[in-house]
Amino acid sequence: MQNLPDPARFAHVTDWVFDLDNTLYPHRTNLFAQIDVKMTAYVAELLKLPPEEARKLQKELYLQYGTTLKGLMERHGIDADEFLRIVHDIDYSGLEPNPALGAAITALPGRKFIFTNGDRGHAERTARALGILDHFDDIFDIVAAKLTPKPARETYDAFLGLHGIASGSAVMFEDLPRNLVAPKVLGMTTVLIVPRDFQPTFTETWENDPEFTTSVDFVTDDLAGFLEKVAPA
Repeated sequence: MQNLPDPARFAHVTDWVFDLDNTLYPHRTNLFAQIDVKMTAYVAELLKLPPEEARKLQKELYLQYGTTLKGLMERHGIDADEFLRIVHDIDYSGLEPNPALGAAITALPGRKFIFTNGDRGHAERTARALGILDHFDDIFDIVAAKLTPKPARETYDAFLGLHGIASGSAVMFEDLPRNLVAPKVLGMTTVLIVPRDFQPTFTETWENDPEFTTSVDFVTDDLAGFLEKVAPA
């Protein structure tokens, strides 16, 4: 599935910004699913809840606060470092090097960043397993964001300010439409990454996230292929 890009619409881009989970690696690897399970277990242990109730609460916290971590900090004052260490203690062996993606990122003009609600260690381990870590200029993680996650506008402002990025010359790649709302308002070009052979109709996606229609410029299920098309010859 592709909303095919016009390379001319990317000729102005000097900064390329990528979400991490389910963006730089395929959704089908289920890597983030491991983190999700760890978060549910953490909530269950912390609050002495059965798994079903813990998972329901975890999702409520995510929707209200942007991340489970932020919600647990606000409501229960948990230690962020401990939470991040526990939930990112996962198996990365399911990730395989992606030379095509690495080559496509390398060919892009300008700077490249990872901008994630996870922590730096998780981002580095993931990108290293994909064979693309050395292609990025920096990683902006949840700690750099002072634990305020996307989609908060202040977090994007902090990221742009830290690296001196002019939003009108940047593009954001994300798998969550709501995390593209602020970049779009700021003037960034936005690209939504969806799973390969994406099954739900776009109508269903719009219903789940009303901001979809106004926050997304392009849609692709093949990040490497998309980047190859927009990179200068």
